Amino acid sequence: MDVRVIHCLVLWAAHFFLAMPLTTPRVLSNESKIGDEQDTCINLVPCQDNGAICIQPCSPSFHGETSFVCEDRKWHMLSDACASLDVQSLFQRISQSELLPCSGEPLPFGGGGKLGHGKPGDGAKHFGAGNQSCQADFSCIIPDILSSPAIPGNIADIVELLKKISMLLSANVTRGKMQSYSRIANHILNSSIISNWAFVKDRNAGSILLDSVNSFAGNLLLRNGSESIQEPFIATKGYSIHRNTSGKSFDFSMEFSSTGNITGHVVIPEEELLRLPRASKAISVAFPTLGAILETNQLDPAFVNGMVLSVLLPEELQSILLTFEKLNKLEQAGAQCVGWHWAERRWDPGACEVRAHNVSAVVCACTHRRRTYRSFSILMSPAAPRSLVLDYITRVGLGLSILSLVLCLVIEAVVWHHVTKTEITYMRHFCLVNIAASLLVADFLFILAAIVHNAALNHQLCVAATFFLHFFYLALFFWMFTLGLLILYGLLFIFFKITRSIFLAAAFSIGYGCPLVISILTVAITEPKNGYLRSGACWLNWYETKALLAFVVPALSIIVMNLIVVLVVVVKTGRSSVGEGCKSQDLSSMIRVSKNVALLTPLLGLTWGFGLATIIDSRSLAFHIVFALLNAFQGFFILLFGTLLDRKTREALRMNCLSSRRKWGLEKA
Repeated sequence: MDVRVIHCLVLWAAHFFLAMPLTTPRVLSNESKIGDEQDTCINLVPCQDNGAICIQPCSPSFHGETSFVCEDRKWHMLSDACASLDVQSLFQRISQSELLPCSGEPLPFGGGGKLGHGKPGDGAKHFGAGNQSCQADFSCIIPDILSSPAIPGNIADIVELLKKISMLLSANVTRGKMQSYSRIANHILNSSIISNWAFVKDRNAGSILLDSVNSFAGNLLLRNGSESIQEPFIATKGYSIHRNTSGKSFDFSMEFSSTGNITGHVVIPEEELLRLPRASKAISVAFPTLGAILETNQLDPAFVNGMVLSVLLPEELQSILLTFEKLNKLEQAGAQCVGWHWAERRWDPGACEVRAHNVSAVVCACTHRRRTYRSFSILMSPAAPRSLVLDYITRVGLGLSILSLVLCLVIEAVVWHHVTKTEITYMRHFCLVNIAASLLVADFLFILAAIVHNAALNHQLCVAATFFLHFFYLALFFWMFTLGLLILYGLLFIFFKITRSIFLAAAFSIGYGCPLVISILTVAITEPKNGYLRSGACWLNWYETKALLAFVVPALSIIVMNLIVVLVVVVKTGRSSVGEGCKSQDLSSMIRVSKNVALLTPLLGLTWGFGLATIIDSRSLAFHIVFALLNAFQGFFILLFGTLLDRKTREALRMNCLSSRRKWGLEKA
């Protein structure tokens, strides 16, 4: 489940608990027929008809309703229109001096500071100096807006309010009006409540907000040739421009919760300015969070990875240069410069082209058309391609891996006394057992972590699952590292003997001690700052605290070390003798080398090195499939190459089977 949906459900649950409805919900099927009535939609579990709609009225302190849809026999929130604001009252408070009826009577509105509970005639109280001040900058409604919770219903009402202001009160927009307008918009653009937009009833609310802000800002009057109005999540800048200007630019640097400062840059080329017949103005508006809102209802998996920059220019100017700093600088997929098609309400790649692209920023050349494209951003595809093939490989491979590892441990238990008669074979099989056990526990924890995340269970349980998953995956790599050291010992230190007790102490220190220290330090450093878990998954965080490095760095280091071990094995076993029969010896040597490489690659974890290919070309489905095949089936490879292809293990199994048959025959006799 997407983390934004989880966050919204938690917020809605608190709102629902505090505002329990007193009336009965309506349950509608696909054909909008009224079904069985219960106290609440939550009690209708399991629901019977997929696609059925349940309408839940709000409490008396709210107006509107909440709707749920039946999916997989469970109710899922569809939209939440419960709101506490009275936008009609708020709009009348700032508009009545301009929008009086022909009779001269004031428009009715809610007065007395209680929204939605005004009495006829209350509007007269707002005439005179007080109302003129309010109408001049809209400041009188700011306290009511900012004190309201940014729940989906209120978000929809505030969007409607901004739309009305933009349509009816946008003549001669002063700095005061733009500041108030920006403060109202900023309240519903806050990064902490972006997930609430998913449940706004009007799915085009984000696009309506963008159009309203652009329309209102386009009428901003410039003082001394320039204006700059800054809020945390919306910023407006305006400049006077003319044909003799050497070039004009707008620079934005804004706070963004997950990445710190995020910047954007707008440049009007000098050759474009030469088109101007007269002095004019240019206005740009920056939105660091609006991209996430606009993509809420987009079917394309590509996501907005920068600010949304709106540019309002005279009709004569049609080309601009935009520089977007990436929100996620780790995303290396190809960037796509796009313009927002206001009529079709979608991102259109035909509006822009990429001029430059590096790890941190993208430069776009865009076509500005006031009637079509006024807002621009960058899109990037998800790092890993979405594919049912990958899901199928992962599930089948994980199941086969678990069965193979269980079988591997059973076989090792059966033949243990037969295959561990020498010190070196004891050490080898001891490492193999711990590799299989670590991977088996890690696979089970992987499934548990997915269940914990999908069930939206408590934070502490997710932390615990992540800690042990981190520990046992590290233990897997460190035991593979121990096996690599053991192979080097057998090849290079023939005359140096190590006792079993020293080996066990060293192996446990490396195999379990190092992972335990790394895991404890990671959770101790990052969890107090709420930076241990990745957003939306029970796994290590990357974007805020880089906790994932506590797994990646040790794992890659061990892969490199074990690769050196394999190269040493190749050199040692690949030497051919000089003399007669050289060709046959070369062929035998090649077969021996190939066999050793095939045996050691899964046992030493070298298959994980193929993950580098998915980083180099993250959009290649072929690389992801190869990586999934090699690692999802790692348990099967350990059983095959570590146990079944071992000659002494096969002989011990055969002897054990013969012994069991004889014993069974004697008992029958």
